[in-house]
Amino acid sequence: MADLAAARLALAGCGKMGGALLRGWLAGGLSPRHAVVVEPMPVGIEDLAAQGVRIVASPDAIPAAFTPDAVILAVKPQVMDAVVSGCARLARPGTFFLSIAAGKTIAYFRRHLGEAAAIVRAMPNTPAAIGRGISVAVAGAKATAKQRALADRLLSACGEVAWVTDEALMDPVTALSGGGPAYIFLLIEALAEAGRKAGLPAELAMRLARATVSGAGELARLSPEPAAELRRNVTSPGGTTQEALAILMAPDGLQPLLDRAIAAATRRSRELAD
Repeated sequence: MADLAAARLALAGCGKMGGALLRGWLAGGLSPRHAVVVEPMPVGIEDLAAQGVRIVASPDAIPAAFTPDAVILAVKPQVMDAVVSGCARLARPGTFFLSIAAGKTIAYFRRHLGEAAAIVRAMPNTPAAIGRGISVAVAGAKATAKQRALADRLLSACGEVAWVTDEALMDPVTALSGGGPAYIFLLIEALAEAGRKAGLPAELAMRLARATVSGAGELARLSPEPAAELRRNVTSPGGTTQEALAILMAPDGLQPLLDRAIAAATRRSRELAD
């Protein structure tokens, strides 16, 4: 059942990430009639309703006759208890649960859904909204090969997919790629502000920062060379870039700062587990 056109899906939570995923699935061939969205505040998803997606306010409102192949849990960890409890009646042979909530473990979902529940845990990131995300997933013991294949198809509709077998890796994955877009956006802000302080008009500094980061990212995606080589290609001996890198690569520069940031986010992901 890796064919989106044949899949029946229930999506709990249709915010930025849930909405991006659903739009990707519809573009990939999912029939709107085969999707039910649970969203108590359906703002900004009018286009989905117009396509024929059924939107209900709570899991209890999902029609009893609707038997999904997958239930996708796309809500914040802080409200997951109520949502997963409401979706527990959908746990049955043939249905698996795909969670994209930070920190919530497979063991957590087994406690709420039963030991027999098939569960896949994943962490996508927000570039999924433009089909350029990356997701990392881990499957619980009860998930079948067909269910894992459908989970892979659902996640790959919005970008790359990688699988791990050690669930503990999901915490640093969340810290690095889940939160990573925010760090890059902060880099754009910081570059622009540094340019402004160096004398550039604020609008031009921001334009340069956005184009430079997006262009460098695309070059890194398309180039077979490692990032370190791409960096060296930009750096002329004794030039301006080398002067800047001497600061960024100093013992108290960018690397230790990112080390601390990723460690803090990893620790918080673990704290959200229960």
